[in-house]
Amino acid sequence: MAGVQDNAAADDAVGDGPVVLRRAGRVLVVDGSGRVLLLHGYDPARPGEPYWFTVGGGAKPGESLPQAAARELREETGLVAEPGDLGSPVWHEEAEFGFEGTRYRQEQDFFLLRAGPHPDVSTAGMDDEEAAVVDGHRWWSVAELESTDEAFYPVVLPRLLRDLLAGPVKPGTK
Repeated sequence: MAGVQDNAAADDAVGDGPVVLRRAGRVLVVDGSGRVLLLHGYDPARPGEPYWFTVGGGAKPGESLPQAAARELREETGLVAEPGDLGSPVWHEEAEFGFEGTRYRQEQDFFLLRAGPHPDVSTAGMDDEEAAVVDGHRWWSVAELESTDEAFYPVVLPRLLRDLLAGPVKPGTK
């Protein structure tokens, strides 16, 4: 599966400057009840427009996307998975967005991690930049995502989760 997400509001906020290309690994962390873990935060350039987003982030130089996803998972949630435990990506997206006045085009792979019935989440491993803009987390059901007025990314998340949770468990997922 693949998709392109364009955050038009972000484009308006950053104008026509150069675009930074990035690669990212993201994790759809699903608990035993089929709920997905999302982080809540905001762009410092637009603090009045908060949104929910999946765990994960940009790859460091020389880092594979599964390695980036596993590192970000540990830093942002305290949950630990080896890159190999994440299996193959379940979805790929090219997202275009603005953050702190910079335009990004981000190629990102999403991995599915089934985290068990009641995983404990700790954001203590976030770096200072993440901790400054992430102000919460929550487990969301597909139905809650479909009915909320709150912004979340990727916008196709309810459909993606519904498809993933209805199908057989892919090799490498927990």
